[in-house]
Amino acid sequence: MSTLQTEGRRSSLTFRQKLSNFDFKASPYLYISPFFILFGLLGLFPLIYTVNVSLYEWDLLKGQGDFIGFENYLITLTDPLFWNATFNTFSIFLLSAVPQLIFATIIAALLDQAIRASTFWRMSILLPYIAAPVAVAVIFTQVFNQFGGPITGALELFGLDPIRWGYDVFPSHIAIASMVNWRWTGYNALILLAAMQAVPRDVYESAALDGAGRIRRFWSITIPMIRPTMIFVIITSTIGGLQIFTEPKLFDGQSNGGSNRQFQTIVLYLYEMAFPRRDFGRAAATAWILFLIIILIGLINYAISRAIASQDVRRVRAPKDAALDPNGARR
Repeated sequence: MSTLQTEGRRSSLTFRQKLSNFDFKASPYLYISPFFILFGLLGLFPLIYTVNVSLYEWDLLKGQGDFIGFENYLITLTDPLFWNATFNTFSIFLLSAVPQLIFATIIAALLDQAIRASTFWRMSILLPYIAAPVAVAVIFTQVFNQFGGPITGALELFGLDPIRWGYDVFPSHIAIASMVNWRWTGYNALILLAAMQAVPRDVYESAALDGAGRIRRFWSITIPMIRPTMIFVIITSTIGGLQIFTEPKLFDGQSNGGSNRQFQTIVLYLYEMAFPRRDFGRAAATAWILFLIIILIGLINYAISRAIASQDVRRVRAPKDAALDPNGARR
């Protein structure tokens, strides 16, 4: 059909037909526009505006001061308290993310089996995630109470000294990581379970007929086939772990990370800069440094996942290449 015929056909369309075509093309964008509008107003604009705040002396009450460039970033990066908060953040993150992924995978594998009342157990593991963070903090604060908690009582039965959960660095990190693990393990387990449910069952049956046991099937079939979902869980856990605020704040509500900042995280450091010290410029600079750290860790995760995926591709291609003779014919 020529261009003139196409233009003539378009001009002959009625108003209702034109409106119908416009609705067909524009409706998808209108349906998704509320999310992007809200994201632009509540997410993107504050993110960009934070850059502007970080370049000024900005007091909570006085407002914008003099332009100082990247001085807030330099002061933050040379502050020993910031590096202490960075160490605490990564320590709590590793103590929570690694066990969380391991236990979530094990729980998902158990729930993927043919067990009785499977729906009940799948809903039960989500209950810790539904519980209010304040309630979780109250419970775990009592559990890890140095003077009268159940763990202290159990240690006294064996003649051991009580652990200073709220005062020493490593024990406080374990206590906070336990709160995070208890709340988020079930949530991640359900995500991994959904990926396991999508694995074709005939693959397991073929492997079983070849003599592969359950552990062998788990490592050779389940883990490789749910790897994209595991990468998603790792990345989201990384973002959440590096932004941890609620658990350490509620673990000792009278301070911003302990009396000696023994469990002060980067976000708690940011909170201290913004409100008790009223230095919004330092707080904004800290927020952007944290954002860059998260981006860097995300890129590292992406590079590692691509390296693992490329190794899997080589392993799959190797038997195929071995089955061909030099002339390209199958042996």
